[in-house]
Amino acid sequence: QVRLVESGGGLVQAGESLRLSCVASGMPFGISTLDWYRQAPGKLRDLVAQITGGSSSNYADSVKGRFTISRDNDKNTVYLQMNSLKPEDTAVYYCTWRDYWGQGTQVTVSS
Repeated sequence: QVRLVESGGGLVQAGESLRLSCVASGMPFGISTLDWYRQAPGKLRDLVAQITGGSSSNYADSVKGRFTISRDNDKNTVYLQMNSLKPEDTAVYYCTWRDYWGQGTQVTVSS
């Protein structure tokens, strides 16, 4: 049974940082590509960042230079370090693998 459990969201002010974590189980973590998506109120879900099994990464243009995705294969955990947060980063952030999604974690950035 695949489980993806996100944590680390919260309420911060613009310019501050947060680190999201996603603990995965029930899947071949070490060789898997995992994604972080986000969904803002009234908007579709958008891909934020992706990391492959070989730790190659890709980012949405809107977060390049501010967000960093990383993984710890010993802990079956993928991280999203978010720096210089902006109000437009406010959304529910989801960790995904193939068709599996976590429950999401809310990030709210106040101006």
